Amino acid sequence: MTISKNFYISKEDYLEGERVSPIKHEYRRGQVYATVGAKKPHIIIASNLVRILGNHLNNSPCLVLSSDIKVRLESADCYYYPDVAVTCDEQDTNSTDDFILYPILVIEVLSPSTAAFDRGEKFADYQTSPSL
Repeated sequence: MTISKNFYISKEDYLEGERVSPIKHEYRRGQVYATVGAKKPHIIIASNLVRILGNHLNNSPCLVLSSDIKVRLESADCYYYPDVAVTCDEQDTNSTDDFILYPILVIEVLSPSTAAFDRGEKFADYQTSPSL
């Protein structure tokens, strides 16, 4: 759901609002979209992936992050909340920002309501990341 079809919000205003919002929103080229709550099967899949990847990368400098961290896609001008993200870049692992810039892996668990966007425009946006 978008705030408005013709309403533009800056990245700075989005980030400021997101820090105090009780719900998560994704940002795509000046448009803000509320994210919907996940159903139990979706949560189980994402949680299992975080656990398995976390165990696998336990003795590495990498971080495995759940859906509460945003991924900033500079070239696409987006902030997304993937279900799982992995970063090994020191700029991310040493940062206190509420987003990462250099993911090496992002996972979106598909649901009927988001699958078309996740497979289409969102996938194209993720492909702009040089670290993926």
